[in-house]
Amino acid sequence: MRNYLIKSPWWLKAFYSNLTWNKPTDEKIVYLTFDDGPTPKITEWVMEHLAKHNALGTFFLIGKNVAENPEIFQKLKEAGHSVGNHTHNHLNGWKHSTKDYLENIAKCSDLVPSMLFRPPYGRIKKSQAKALKKDYNIIMWDILSGDFDASIDGERCHKNVIKHIQPGSIIVFHDSVKAWPRLQVALPKTLEYLKEKGFRMEAL
Repeated sequence: MRNYLIKSPWWLKAFYSNLTWNKPTDEKIVYLTFDDGPTPKITEWVMEHLAKHNALGTFFLIGKNVAENPEIFQKLKEAGHSVGNHTHNHLNGWKHSTKDYLENIAKCSDLVPSMLFRPPYGRIKKSQAKALKKDYNIIMWDILSGDFDASIDGERCHKNVIKHIQPGSIIVFHDSVKAWPRLQVALPKTLEYLKEKGFRMEAL
């Protein structure tokens, strides 16, 4: 499957320089983010593992999934995690008009009040980003675990992350059914590694 970049390159960050790719800092802090939830059992499993390491995460939620799982959404907030908008129906911005895209994000915002937004697939037109910047901090990433890729295993996802970790890194995992076979291996190992190396895991 590998048609994606594990480490976001400088030229991509330069082209979309008004989006947030990482959080520059000298402190040993990283930001674990989770896309596509809330998903029954999987999101709650993620929360349990984060709690074991006194870690907080940022969950970019699909509005449709929040509507179907309001109790998990409530648990996320009560546990102190950050939540963000990931559109209502996981839309690819490149394939939708700016008008339709913004309307779908607004539908999600009715359920997920947040100033954080992440575009599904990382695909967003400049016109869409410009319109959203008025109301949202658009959060991208500098490390993809690749847990959505069924052609690799959880050990490879873990190595994808730890190879590129730097202070202020924003890291992407997915609390989804698709990613689950790899997430359940990669996340515990990554949390152990970060704790061992003295990193704090904070919410955006």
